[in-house]
Amino acid sequence: MTNRNKRLAATALALSLGFGLSACGTLNEGPQNMSLNSVNQPVVERNNYTLDLASSGSGLTVPEQARLADWFETLDLGYGDRIAVDDPAMSAAVREDVAGVASRFGILLSDVAPVTEGYVNPGNVRVVVTRSMAHVPGCPNWENRYGIEQGNQTSPGFGCAVNSNIAAMVANPEHLLNGASGSGETVVMTSNRAIDSYRNAQPTGGGGTTLPEVSSEGD
Repeated sequence: MTNRNKRLAATALALSLGFGLSACGTLNEGPQNMSLNSVNQPVVERNNYTLDLASSGSGLTVPEQARLADWFETLDLGYGDRIAVDDPAMSAAVREDVAGVASRFGILLSDVAPVTEGYVNPGNVRVVVTRSMAHVPGCPNWENRYGIEQGNQTSPGFGCAVNSNIAAMVANPEHLLNGASGSGETVVMTSNRAIDSYRNAQPTGGGGTTLPEVSSEGD
């Protein structure tokens, strides 16, 4: 083999190795996750919806209350939504009227209203509905088309199915951030009633009431 042929053979071998390495590199595009933690996590987004109503010192008029109720129905108000009142006059009557309409939908008023765009004109009150939604961005992720993880790393789509289902099914997306907090009050009278009945019952050996005999045979 001449020197020219040797150089051509070496060049062809180098090119073939380069193509092979580049093909291997395409199997694992993007950053690699070497842990068992999912990088595909739910993201919670909040949206504020506002409605300005005419108010007075005596609260909201009946037409304004009906308008507020229609707005709530249009928004399909439900569990997880938060309602707040932005009232410069801080009228207790206005807050009571808004709370009365919101109670028809099973929602309580929040103490503090979020900051919204613009300002409330004199003689008006602003009702703010805050709604949160959760989703997992970038899912489903089929980046790894070959299903081969040469470095034993976690698949780019790991966690998409579970976390997307949780984000879709959670009743209140805010619970994904802070969890659900209780009121701190515990009602034990109902649960203790059965326990007290069991403790105070006379033992069956002392003439107490025995359990009825039930036959498995039909009549």
